[in-house]
Amino acid sequence: MGHKHSHSHSHTHDDLKGRNLFISILLNILITAAQVVGGLLSGSLSLLSDALHNFSDVVSLIVSYIANKLSKKKASLQKTFGYKRAEILAAFINASTLIIVAVLLIIEAIKRFQNPQEIESNLVIWLSLVAIFGNGFSVLLLKKDAEVNMNMKSAYLHLLTDMMASVAVLIGGLLMKYYQLYWVDSVLTFVIALYLIVMGFDLLKDSTKVLMLFTPDDIPLKQIVTEINAFDGIKNVHHVHVWQLNEEEIHLEAHIDFNKDITLSQFETILRDIEDLVLNKYDINHVNIQPEFGKKDAKDVIVQD
Repeated sequence: MGHKHSHSHSHTHDDLKGRNLFISILLNILITAAQVVGGLLSGSLSLLSDALHNFSDVVSLIVSYIANKLSKKKASLQKTFGYKRAEILAAFINASTLIIVAVLLIIEAIKRFQNPQEIESNLVIWLSLVAIFGNGFSVLLLKKDAEVNMNMKSAYLHLLTDMMASVAVLIGGLLMKYYQLYWVDSVLTFVIALYLIVMGFDLLKDSTKVLMLFTPDDIPLKQIVTEINAFDGIKNVHHVHVWQLNEEEIHLEAHIDFNKDITLSQFETILRDIEDLVLNKYDINHVNIQPEFGKKDAKDVIVQD
């Protein structure tokens, strides 16, 4: 296939990802518990909404942690791909929860805005500071992996948005303490929720594309077909599928109609050239080609199975 992995480095890195996720889970459990108690004592909806978001963080981090562990399991006769898509599924679940939590927060914010209540701002200020530092540390732990892994990105976004939410809660607490602007609590909750919907929708869209086996956005399928068609001896490239299995694997399968009834060794030479082309130019690292000669089948590039 022309694709190699450094397994020892990969396992070490996966262990580090798992450890960072576990630390983030523990931190967010502590933050959530503190914010629930503080929100009930202070009467702050923004603090309780931040606690609810933190709870969704805990759930999302646990989902990400389990998915990270599952993705390491070996393939079997019943699961020929193993659990390689577990992390993509986790990203989809986490993005969905971001949006659901945001909608619930908007409903509560509207209700509270119509009936503002006095809030114990000192508790809000101190607990928001605790959340900022706790989530900030977790964000730093996951930042590097979030750049290359959709599952880690979903966990990272939960934590990043919660850190920003806590900053907003802190600002609201200061405004309530010094200016008695208690309606700010509801407005900040509403703004936080809108931001969650925007971030969650992008991740939901990306993970859905992978789960639906859509061609990755950066893969120019027509161009690839044209370049393969230019190889000597190839008459037609058709029945093409390109999809992303997980963060590390992009697959291409196609039927190739040859001008001549070539030998198996000749086909292997052409196959290696195709593999080198799509790997080096398009990062497609798994290629499956069905050779044909004079077969009477549909010759369209995309054929509905």
